[in-house]
Amino acid sequence: MTTPTYEIFAIKYARRDALRANHFVGGDPHDAPMPMDYFVWLVRNEERTFVIDTGFTAAMAEQRKRQYLRAPREGLALLGVRSRDVRDVVITHLHYDHVGTYFDFPNAKFHLQDEEMSYATGRHMQHRQFGHGYEVEDVVGMVRMVFKGQVAFCSGSAELAPGVSVHHIGGHTAGLQSVRVFTRRGWVVLASDASHYYEHMEAGRCFPTTFHLGQVIQGYDTLRRLAESPSHIVPGHDPLVMERYPAPSKELEGIVARLDVMPVEHRGNT
Repeated sequence: MTTPTYEIFAIKYARRDALRANHFVGGDPHDAPMPMDYFVWLVRNEERTFVIDTGFTAAMAEQRKRQYLRAPREGLALLGVRSRDVRDVVITHLHYDHVGTYFDFPNAKFHLQDEEMSYATGRHMQHRQFGHGYEVEDVVGMVRMVFKGQVAFCSGSAELAPGVSVHHIGGHTAGLQSVRVFTRRGWVVLASDASHYYEHMEAGRCFPTTFHLGQVIQGYDTLRRLAESPSHIVPGHDPLVMERYPAPSKELEGIVARLDVMPVEHRGNT
């Protein structure tokens, strides 16, 4: 049978200013700006719709001093998707910027790695190095979803539908997962925080908020194995995503990037 193809969209909902030294283990000798974008992702075709992560709220943006552009549900609405109609949400990990508006998806099943729930509710959260990326109410909220029967746990790799699968990577958090999607240009991998920026994977460097450095580095090889090519891997927070991929319409420029087409610098090779 032919594998169905999907459209993929990166929806930008927040940003923050930062320096290069903020983004690499060991710092960086160049004292230059390196801003961070925050995304949620939409994967869809005529039969199925998946939302990847749910972002954070305006209140959390104020608390953590991020520039809030729009609620993730509002970004999805620009593409004709109502959050209350979504039936499948992949939570790549439980950090505040990936799960913080889960309540806007009341009818969804949340796909989460077993190891991420264990990690976020276990002994490591006593230490700021590991716990500072989590918000207690987000984690407790997802535990409530478990008791409501709205969490589908995965352990390792799992196919959610033909052409869409999740893959445990670890590293950044113990239970981080990335998402592999079949598109008209082949297999695309939404790395999420398995590689925050293109440079992390390309240079073999690590983001400072990390549970296991070895898993991060090994994870780069996993991403490459899962993707059609390195240009089919999409990092989790890099502003270059919005530059390299086109908007689906002129009105959505700077807000949404379409990822099921080749990035700009590679189109001549297709």
